[in-house]
Amino acid sequence: MIARKLVSTALGRLTEGRIEIEEGGRIRAFGPPGAELRARIQVRDPRFWRSVLGGSLGIGQAYAEGRWDCDDLVTLVRIGAREMPRIDRLRAPFAPLRAALTRVPRNTRGAARNHIAAHYDLGNTLFGLFLDETMTYSCALFERPGMTLREAQEAKLDRVCRALRLGPDDHLLEIGSGWGSLALHAAGRYGCRVTTTTLSREQGAAVRERARAKGLGDRVEVLGLDYRELRGRYSKLASIEMIEAVGWQYYDAYLRACSNLLAPDGLILLQAITIDDRAYEVEKAGRSFANELIFPGGCLPSLEVIRRSCARATRLRLLEVKDITGSYPETLRRWRLAWRAATEEAARLGYDEVFRRLWDFYFAWSEGGFRERRIEDVQLLLAGPAYRGSRVNIRPAIASTSAAGPREASLASASRPPGPST
Repeated sequence: MIARKLVSTALGRLTEGRIEIEEGGRIRAFGPPGAELRARIQVRDPRFWRSVLGGSLGIGQAYAEGRWDCDDLVTLVRIGAREMPRIDRLRAPFAPLRAALTRVPRNTRGAARNHIAAHYDLGNTLFGLFLDETMTYSCALFERPGMTLREAQEAKLDRVCRALRLGPDDHLLEIGSGWGSLALHAAGRYGCRVTTTTLSREQGAAVRERARAKGLGDRVEVLGLDYRELRGRYSKLASIEMIEAVGWQYYDAYLRACSNLLAPDGLILLQAITIDDRAYEVEKAGRSFANELIFPGGCLPSLEVIRRSCARATRLRLLEVKDITGSYPETLRRWRLAWRAATEEAARLGYDEVFRRLWDFYFAWSEGGFRERRIEDVQLLLAGPAYRGSRVNIRPAIASTSAAGPREASLASASRPPGPST
């Protein structure tokens, strides 16, 4: 079988981990015998080999369909993430041609609504199976050992509010409502007015209901508008892990809209999942597991791409970059554990085994990427041109000493050179 030979040849070049492949009672091993990272794949269908040639998209589809299993998916992804810089160098010369030939969907206003609906309108009950009580679908902030997921999510929400220096006189605009955790936290604990917008009908309905239930209906306004349709001026603005849905063709338009909606002396907190700048060009226009099967139309920016776009399209100034990547593996680990524990309930709700395996792979794929920092999560604090306040002094997170714990670092832009996060 040609596909098996091609994949086996590629696996023979592994240097960053050891992968054992079990098929038909036979086990073959690839990679250094003494490697730190080790994983075993069980091939259940010979079509697996052809799927691997399709990259992350083929691999993810094949896992969802049960063609293969693994004793440790996260470790397998970590091995792949460590190998990727070498592979990126081989892919880089072909990136422009690949971008020209690949039909990547653009996030026009109409398409953006469809792309958001494809993920976020799967059902509020579905997301409730793995999210904590705050229904926060973004990286938590594990500031100390022993925190529950809810405590870590509330710590993140509170840090966003403190970074923005929110108070009763503020009118906060949130682009990307999620299920309302930030809007409710800001209005309930800091007393500000909040206007929040989402293209997801399911999310919009949930936020309105949650605001009413908490007696915050008079302070939380929920819109169903695209960022390009928003008008007005706001003293503060927040957007938590929404830029990933914008699309690389629209970063300037998105950040320009944020700048135009902000009062000249206002502050913006932008939380973004980013990819290493050295990998951005080879990944941005490709068809992948994530942007085809999980987040249609999605694209991860790099930190440098965001900075350049801000400089090109806005008058915003960068005050602070806080790296919270270290908290994402633990966030995802807990989501995945909850998802696996709820598999029977998910089945009862009508989500079949292929869908359940697909999302299990999604959580593991993401966790492995964050553990190896192939992808990262940062909070950028941006200021309008008339902002004259000092840099915001926010209590730093307490980093855990465990391998699975957080590694937060607050980095002022003045002390951080341009380039990808490390």
